[in-house]
Amino acid sequence: MVAHPLEPVFDGHCHTLILGSFPSVRSREVGFYYGHPQNRFFKVLASLFHKELPITVQEKRELLLSSGIALWDVIASCEITGSADSSIKNVRVNDIAWLMQQAPIERIFVNGKTAARYYETYLKDALGIEATVLPSTSPANAVYSLEKLTDAWRVILR
Repeated sequence: MVAHPLEPVFDGHCHTLILGSFPSVRSREVGFYYGHPQNRFFKVLASLFHKELPITVQEKRELLLSSGIALWDVIASCEITGSADSSIKNVRVNDIAWLMQQAPIERIFVNGKTAARYYETYLKDALGIEATVLPSTSPANAVYSLEKLTDAWRVILR
């Protein structure tokens, strides 16, 4: 069983919550979300919010919080082989309701189909909020170019 090692990123001004599934091996190693250099998450957000691409963890936090975005993952712990979402078993989910009591979250988006599946299964009914499914920013989602991803993610803009 692997426990999620990262704290959620949020403050009292976040209106939008983006949920991934579970941190990759690389993200767990670097201690922050979307740590694989080929993941396009921060490239997409920087483009949407017309900001410079953040490099450091602090810059990534600032991009999220200055844009009103909270970030966490659906899964708190699971069995997983490497970073393969397809290998995930024995899931325990994060307490998303707790986070929503801390910040005025109005909308929830999920990054990819795995996050969507676990959100639907474990959290949607309890939270009473439909999550919008966005295409995964993972390098494994080669069907989507950076431009196509950015267009699909434009829905997060207010």
